[in-house]
Parts: sequence; C-alpha cells; structure tokens
Amino acid sequence: MAKLVIVGSVALDTVKTPFGHVKDALGGAATYSSYAASFFSKPGIVGVVGPDFPKQHLELLQKRGINTEGVAVDKSGKTFRWEGYYEYDMNEAKTVSTELGVFASFKPQLPQSYRDAEYVFLANIDPELQLDVLRQVKKPRLVLLDTMNYWISNKKRQLLDVVKRVDVVLLNDAEARQLFETPNLVKAAASALKLGPKFVIIKKGEHGALLFGDGSHFSAPSYPLETIRDPTGCGDSFAGALIGYLAGKNTSDEKELRKAIIYGSVVASFNAEDFSLERLKRLAAADIEKRYKEFERIREF
Repeated sequence: MAKLVIVGSVALDTVKTPFGHVKDALGGAATYSSYAASFFSKPGIVGVVGPDFPKQHLELLQKRGINTEGVAVDKSGKTFRWEGYYEYDMNEAKTVSTELGVFASFKPQLPQSYRDAEYVFLANIDPELQLDVLRQVKKPRLVLLDTMNYWISNKKRQLLDVVKRVDVVLLNDAEARQLFETPNLVKAAASALKLGPKFVIIKKGEHGALLFGDGSHFSAPSYPLETIRDPTGCGDSFAGALIGYLAGKNTSDEKELRKAIIYGSVVASFNAEDFSLERLKRLAAADIEKRYKEFERIREF
C-alpha cells in the first residue's frame, strides 16, 4: 500500500537559463514532487507517459523507493513536453512551446494499492480530474491541493469545489489574488479558509512562504542562495517535501506542518542549484538537515 500518493504530470523539459541549457530532461509536477517526497517517505506516483519516455527515468524514480505502478504508458502519442526559458529574473518562466501529447487525455486511475492512501497530493492538473482522484481514495488523512492561473481563469467553479474538499491549499501569491479577487493576501487566505480547508499556504518565491490557519499565521523565510541555475520544479519540490515529511511523521498538526514548510523550502532551494533532478540526485539526508538548521538560525532574533 502507498501511504502517500502524488497525482500530476510526468514530462520531458527543454529549459534554457543564463547559466545553461538542457533538452528533453526529466520534469513534470509529479516527478519533482515525488522525488522530493522520497527523502522523507515512499510515495506512489500517478501519471501518464508515451512509449518515447526513456526507461531510465522510471528506473531512477524506482531506485528512490517511488512506486511507479500508477504511471500509465499510453501508446497513442508522445510524452508531455514543455520548452521554456528564464532571463535574469528567475522568478518567471517564459514558455516557448507546450506539447501535451498523451497528457491531453490523461484520466488518473489509481491502482488498488493506492486507494487506501492516508496522504494525497493533487498536483497541478485539471480540477475535474482532481475531483475524480478524490472519489477514488477512500479516507485520506490529509489532502494537499496545488493549481495554476490557467485553471483559475478557465475552471474556477470546479477549482473552488476541490478547495472545499481538501485540507491544505497551496497557491502562489498571484494565484491567491486572482482566485479570491483581492490584492490582499490575508483576505485571500481568509476567503479560502471559509470554504473548508484547515490551512492555506501562499508561496512567495524568493521571499519565502506564508501559512494561514484558524487564528494562526506563520511566515517562513527563503534561503539566500548564491547559485541558482534553474528554478524549474521548485514549487513542486516544495510541495512534495512538505507532504512527504508529514507522511513520514504520520501527522497533520500545525506544529509539524510548520516544520514541513521549512523542509519543503530546504529541498526546493537545493533543486534550484541545478537543472532537472541533477542536484536532488546528489542530495543526502545530512545536507537537508544542515540547511534546515540554517533556516532555524535565519529565524532567530
């Protein structure tokens, strides 16, 4: 049985930044988040690829203890591909092309061994598909939701239906303002909490993250990186490490959630130091703990 299930995209990315370039590198929201989660627990992943997807990529995930039983191979087309670039403002990716391939007809099907999962991460996919995933899991202890501005613009009603059914909502600051039609992040979080979630996390990129609960607030710092080569997948790495930590600790209380946010920030900061999963491949538990302690010192006053 997979205690943690992550549903989202598995992709091949072509990325250019001022510090390098990769072609058809392993990417996708489910890929980054499951790899990040694997430092704390053993997740199961749900996604779809085409027959062109390199076998060694699946083997890499499996070697990290990630269950890939839920990754379907659809022979009708090619793997989802994204091409983009960053300029010196590394907070904004500029898309060159998106080829959805088999991801366009993706219908998540959870293996029976996934349906008793206690922790679920609904990565950035169509909110109607996210609702379908929720119908397939039996009684999860904690569900984390991510989304993007495209779904806010095109399927807002369905997205709000998902928000009502999850425990933690994850948005960046622009998405929070757009979804709840306010420039004020505190008001946006309050509006989200009224719909039913226990917590709202608002990511602020290089400026850290905010956690809002019922009458509580926590501000997490960012890590002052000297080397940023490619920020692709940092948000997904943050989410994956966060829910992976909670699953590993078998908890969902606010005290541990605050720690989980810091661990998410730690893993995301490492992810930005190289392209694709290259930095995370070299990452050790001791590296994570050392940077976690640095985050603690950043917050001392």
